This record gives sequence, structure tokens and C-alpha cells, in this order.
Amino acid sequence: METQKPTTEQILSMMKGAMDGKLPKAIELAGEVFPEMVAEHAHSSAFAMPKDGALEPETRTLIYLGIALATGSKACIEAMMNKAKMQNISKEKILEALKIARYAEATRVVGNAEKVFEQLLNNKTE
Repeated sequence: METQKPTTEQILSMMKGAMDGKLPKAIELAGEVFPEMVAEHAHSSAFAMPKDGALEPETRTLIYLGIALATGSKACIEAMMNKAKMQNISKEKILEALKIARYAEATRVVGNAEKVFEQLLNNKTE
């Protein structure tokens, strides 16, 4: 027997419940314009962050927040801050996630500069 899939409204309601009652505007609009994507997004969320996963929910939220900060996803930053509020994640932990994301971005710049460093070394005068 086939199980009944949740409606877009039910999915959005579950998402709201997980994010302190607030959805990013993009998700709300997607629910109206592209409901199939909302269902796929919820499915992807359950795949990436299963209820019985190895990481604690707080750790998942902080990882997601750090990635959202590093990639500049304002909707995800908002969603994870709402989720962090619901989970009572401390200011110190949130700021540490921000510092880690900032450091990862700085490290990316250094890594991308490999050719710059090589050329500067090859062109140095003795």
C-alpha cells in the first residue's frame, strides 16, 4: 500500500515548527510557485540530517549555519538562526561557528593564492 505524501502546506508547517515559526521568504514563495521543489527540499533535509543521525541536532545547526555564512545564503542564515533560537544554542557557540566559517573562507583565499606564491618565488631576484 502506498503511503500518503504530505501536502505542501503540511511540509511548510513542519518546516515552520522546526524554525521558531518563521520560514525564509524564498521557501514561502517556492511553496506557491514550485511546490514540488519544497517537497524535494524537505526530502533532501531528511537525507542530510536524519533524526537518528550521528550528530547532535545542535551540532548540525551550527555546521549548517557556518556553511550558510561561508556561502552567503541569507535565507539559510535566517533559518538556522531561528532554529538556533529554538534549540537555545548559546551566543558563544554561534559566534564560534561564525569564526570557524570566517577562518575557512580566509584559508580558501590562501589556498587559491598558490599560483601567486609560485610566481612570486619564480620571479624573485637573487
